Amino acid sequence: MAKLVINVDGSRHAVKAAGDTPLLYVLQDELGLTGPRFGCGLSQCGACTVQVNGKAIRSCVTPVVGVAGKKISTLQGQGTAEKPSALQKAFIDHQAAQCGYCTNGMIMAADAFLKKTPNPTEAEIKKAMNPWLCRCGTHYRIVAAIKDAAKAMS
Repeated sequence: MAKLVINVDGSRHAVKAAGDTPLLYVLQDELGLTGPRFGCGLSQCGACTVQVNGKAIRSCVTPVVGVAGKKISTLQGQGTAEKPSALQKAFIDHQAAQCGYCTNGMIMAADAFLKKTPNPTEAEIKKAMNPWLCRCGTHYRIVAAIKDAAKAMS
């Protein structure tokens, strides 16, 4: 196992992991983060989504060696229960989750999207969020939350 240094939510961490270990496992097992979640392990569901240098990626299939020296952002870096980010607050206000399992990935993807597209149309939001399928069926609430967050962030 190699010692790698990764930068997560603004803090440097020396981790002991084989280079091909999925980033998700390092975030959960070594750093104790609970935002990114294991869903499918195949890069399909999006529950494991984090940002690397501002781009939303699936951490379940991303080798940790590939992100050494890059800026990794997780849900825990977005805000806190006492002071949620604009996007987290919008998801709460719109009750945009029922079970909440995929919400981490949606928030991380929506945050990366809004940084690139600060004033999106509804069609642009739907296209950006297309890879995330909320099985609870809160699609309209998710779109409304992202719209409101875009207004609050601009």
